[in-house]
Amino acid sequence: MNRVDEYLTAPMRRRNVLAFLPLAVAAMLAVVLASGLTRDPSTLPSTLIGKPVPKFALPPVKGRTLGLSSTNLKDEVSLVNVFASWCVACRAEHPLFMKLAAQGTVPLHGLNYKDQPDDAAKWLDGLGDPYTRTGADITGRVAIDWGVYGVPETFVIGADGRVAYKHIGPVSEEALTGTILPLVDELRRQAESDNAPGDGQ
Repeated sequence: MNRVDEYLTAPMRRRNVLAFLPLAVAAMLAVVLASGLTRDPSTLPSTLIGKPVPKFALPPVKGRTLGLSSTNLKDEVSLVNVFASWCVACRAEHPLFMKLAAQGTVPLHGLNYKDQPDDAAKWLDGLGDPYTRTGADITGRVAIDWGVYGVPETFVIGADGRVAYKHIGPVSEEALTGTILPLVDELRRQAESDNAPGDGQ
């Protein structure tokens, strides 16, 4: 092929490449989407895992006496549940938390996210209040510091005040008994071991 032929066929080759470009982009997007769909949204990573809980201090939800702060999340293994009265999924997990509170299995604290004070109080008064302490995060600033993606989310906090686990979405019986409570037991054993006197003490 001489230079003239090459010159004349070059635009055709460019058009062929450009014709396949949208297909290549679509294929890449399909791979990314498929990868996202196969991931369990409740296991999304959190940058807080292994780190101390963010420093915060919140007043209690209306009608409650105990607020929630970072200083309350030390010296015992506990759960922190981010909830809101307008959250449909929060209503789904609430009976499980009521059962957990009735059994006294583990302290459960509530972080009330972007709720009107009267709405939050009415929600807890009507459905029951499973929380040891509640913090009214009306502006949502504290939830941002916690890296909250959405509501509900539940965190397992070690006795050392560090975030050990994050569950995104409503907590199911399976998640509670299969992952969260076994981790609570493990963290308690670890805390007891760390606090046990050494030989010769």
